[in-house]
Amino acid sequence: MRPSKAKDHHAAVPQPPGPSHASRQTSAAGTHPRPVDFGASPGSLPEGAVGVPLLPDVSDLRVVDDDVPAAVGRLLGELLAERTAQAAVLDQVFAHDLAERVARFTLDGGKRTRSQFVWWALRACGGEGRAAAAALRVGAALELIQTCALVHDDVMDGSRLRRGRPALHADVETQYAAVAPTAQDARFGEAAAILAGDLALAWADDVLADTELAPDTARRVRGVWSAMRMEMVAGQYLDLQGQITSSRSSARAVRAACLKSALYSVERPLALGAALAGADAATTAALCSAGRCVGIAFQLRDDLNDVFGSATRTGKASGDDIRSGKPTYLVAVAQARAEAAGDRGALSVLRRSLGRADLSETGLAEVRGVLVATGAREAVEARIERLAVQGMRHLDSVTLRGDGRLRLRALLRSAAGAPPAGRTPYGPSDTAAPSDPPVDRTAAAGGPSGSLLLTAGAEGATR
Repeated sequence: MRPSKAKDHHAAVPQPPGPSHASRQTSAAGTHPRPVDFGASPGSLPEGAVGVPLLPDVSDLRVVDDDVPAAVGRLLGELLAERTAQAAVLDQVFAHDLAERVARFTLDGGKRTRSQFVWWALRACGGEGRAAAAALRVGAALELIQTCALVHDDVMDGSRLRRGRPALHADVETQYAAVAPTAQDARFGEAAAILAGDLALAWADDVLADTELAPDTARRVRGVWSAMRMEMVAGQYLDLQGQITSSRSSARAVRAACLKSALYSVERPLALGAALAGADAATTAALCSAGRCVGIAFQLRDDLNDVFGSATRTGKASGDDIRSGKPTYLVAVAQARAEAAGDRGALSVLRRSLGRADLSETGLAEVRGVLVATGAREAVEARIERLAVQGMRHLDSVTLRGDGRLRLRALLRSAAGAPPAGRTPYGPSDTAAPSDPPVDRTAAAGGPSGSLLLTAGAEGATR
């Protein structure tokens, strides 16, 4: 997803060097990146001081409309300057090794997708004034939760590359390679990354808690936020559980995708924007339905990119999902089709390749061949397009504000990775494809979810 371009805003966003390029200084504890100047010197804020206004100035909404990622980036720069300064007061090594890495990771790279969904849902629902200011803070909090999710995800998946640079745990491991025994080096990097992710999550909750909201709005926002945090953990666990059990169920794959990606990446950010704008239940439900469809398409596209995309484009090594044995919908469809066709050759390739950490490029090419030959790739591409179309139908079922509606529509299609509107899909999908999932209106409004809305289509698709 490409953020809209603006001439004047990017220079204001702090652009500290990434960990792998930071200058180093040696100490008895190892090498530490020199402190990055985020706009406040270490120790300049006393403990407990609040250096950033609780609501940013958005008197001219057009400035944010022109470049939402830059606006969120500016606010993040201010918030993280305060947090890293407070961390330095606690301990310089902690600040250098963890706090500054969390800040750099959050500020560098990324498309600010979730914060854009919050903003454009708010604008499409007529939100402005203090609600718009609050939306920027909620967007910043979501970016910090994303930092937590990605840092932890890289540890769990054993991925050493993120956004074209060393993953945080790999970077810490390299920093201490000269002073730590080889057997402990990797373990230390992973442990440090877990703490870094926890720190990002704590900061995210702090930002949300410090956001000034009317009581009713606060209840709605906190309900959505609370649900989202548990859903993303549940989805990640299902992902891990599917790997260890070698699950090839398309139903379980869609359930995990819905929890860890559709809800967290699209639906819940839209619900947060709607809540901040005070949208009614029907509008909120329509936005959530659109977000559910697009969110599942988003994850299906990510699965395809992992196998067929290049590391230059994705920022991660190609084939990580195959080598880790991740239970993706793409692989589940391929296996189901190979079994139905009695294709022993394809099943043999999948059986010996999935979950092999040392799988060669030749072996990965064999898996790609099976995914194409069985029609799994084509079926997933077609499903992505249909989900995108279904999402647009939900979006068009309610009245939204003009430019906000158009920008939200474009953002949703881009997130789905769908081809331009009007293009014919590759062909009919397999019968195990997930159908358009309905939305629980209570959960969409931020209340407790009864069914968690994960039974439609997918549950009936178990092999």
